[in-house]
Amino acid sequence: MIVPVSLGSRSYNITIGNDCLKNIGAMLSAFQPISSAVVITDNNVLQYGHANQIANSIDDIGIPVHRLSFDSGEQIKTVEGVYEMWESLYNYGTDRKAILVAVGGGVIGDLGGFAAATYARGIRFFQVPTTLLAQVDSSVGGKVGINLKTGKNMVGAFHQPLAVLIDTETLQTLPEEQYLSGLGEVVKYGVALDAELFQFIEANIEKIKCRESAVMQTIIADCCRIKGKIVAEDEHETKDRRILLNYGHTLGHALEVLSGYTMPHGLAVSMGTIWASKLAWSLGLVNADFVERQVALYEKLGLPVDCPPEYSPDDLIRVMQHDKKSEFGKIRFVLPTGIGQCRIVSETDPKHLFNVR
Repeated sequence: MIVPVSLGSRSYNITIGNDCLKNIGAMLSAFQPISSAVVITDNNVLQYGHANQIANSIDDIGIPVHRLSFDSGEQIKTVEGVYEMWESLYNYGTDRKAILVAVGGGVIGDLGGFAAATYARGIRFFQVPTTLLAQVDSSVGGKVGINLKTGKNMVGAFHQPLAVLIDTETLQTLPEEQYLSGLGEVVKYGVALDAELFQFIEANIEKIKCRESAVMQTIIADCCRIKGKIVAEDEHETKDRRILLNYGHTLGHALEVLSGYTMPHGLAVSMGTIWASKLAWSLGLVNADFVERQVALYEKLGLPVDCPPEYSPDDLIRVMQHDKKSEFGKIRFVLPTGIGQCRIVSETDPKHLFNVR
């Protein structure tokens, strides 16, 4: 299954299949000349052999391969983390004909992509997302970056990959919490942007929970098509179109920051989307049935719906005011207006944000 992302000279394909990591060597052959490849991953992914399988496939076509592994988690997505990667690339003798291959979740994709965007003023990179969250979200669209201690993804660039290879077999190695985190992003697409996807999820809850490959390939492809189309229309997020992908992210990112990045992204987004739907209800954009339908689906999938009580409204508002979508001192939210529909709303009086029904 192939989903194209149309960006002129930066266009690329997302290839989705099962047991297809072994094909990456043949795929890379299309991008010759390649002086070397650097395969980066984290220690959690390393234990399942995904990165080694990819490195071996690249080695089989005669391209010199270097392997680099990091600790797992958002704590490596920092200035120190990217500096370590730059130093490693330099020590490997990496030049502008090299390719960096990011194998792992969103953290590895963001960190590796940012290193590729900046090392030697830019080298090519190839995304192999192994988590559901990365497969449907962070590996598509070219956003790469690192965190500040006070804000997520506040330093970064737009750097499109050569291609994306998604193997649904890797979902079988995910811990349940990480799988649920990915589902948080999946449902976001349906609620905010695609009613048919939302209905498909509602009709296939048990197959989704069992990680059935055929169903997950369909869902991943749908999410990638939705995001790819929006990215093609608004690659650098200058027209507000791409901001619609951030449904639930304003509060979600604030929860991540206040948790010290220990809260999984997709679970924070899940809570953020339910809160946003309740805010939309309070503003008269949706009715109570809409909120109840969304909550019911989240609960059936095992996704969280309520914000942890330890995070106060004042603290959440303080972090949200530094959100990248904010303009002229106003917090901007992506709020639903119906299943598969959303809009951007600016809030000038933050004290009312948590007076939701």
